[in-house]
Amino acid sequence: MASVREFQVTFDCADPERVARFWCEVLGYVVPPAPRGFASWEEFDRSLPPEQQGSAYACVDPNGVGPRLFFQRVPEGKVVKNRVHLDVRVGTGLRGEERLAALEAECARLIPLGATRFQLLVADEFNESCLVMQDVEGNEFCLD
Repeated sequence: MASVREFQVTFDCADPERVARFWCEVLGYVVPPAPRGFASWEEFDRSLPPEQQGSAYACVDPNGVGPRLFFQRVPEGKVVKNRVHLDVRVGTGLRGEERLAALEAECARLIPLGATRFQLLVADEFNESCLVMQDVEGNEFCLD
C-alpha cells in the first residue's frame, strides 16, 4: 500500500501576493514566517534579482492540517476553465434552504474581498446545491 504524501496546491497567476492574501481570508490561512535571516517577506523579496521579485507567494494552514497553497507568477492570463479547483466546504451536512443560506452567507462575505459570484447549482436527486465563484483573478472555486 502506498503511503500518504504531503502536497501543496499551486496556482498560476499574475499577482501572487494578491491572490495568496485573498485565499488567506477565504480559508483562514496565514502567510508563513519569512526565510531565516530575513525580517519579512518584503525584505526577502528585495534580495532577489529584479525579474524574480514578486514572482511567488504562499500561505499555510495555521493548524498544519490543510495543504500549503503556492502562487506563482506566469506571463499568460487565464483563458479557459480550471481543470482543478478548490471546494470550500461551508455547507457540509446541511440540506435544502439551510444549506443555501450558508452558501449565500459565505458568498456575501467573499464578494467584498474580490470574489465574483458565477453560478448557483441547485440540488438534484444526486448532488446538494453548490455555488460556483471566481477568485480575484478569475479562478473558479465552489462553495460546497
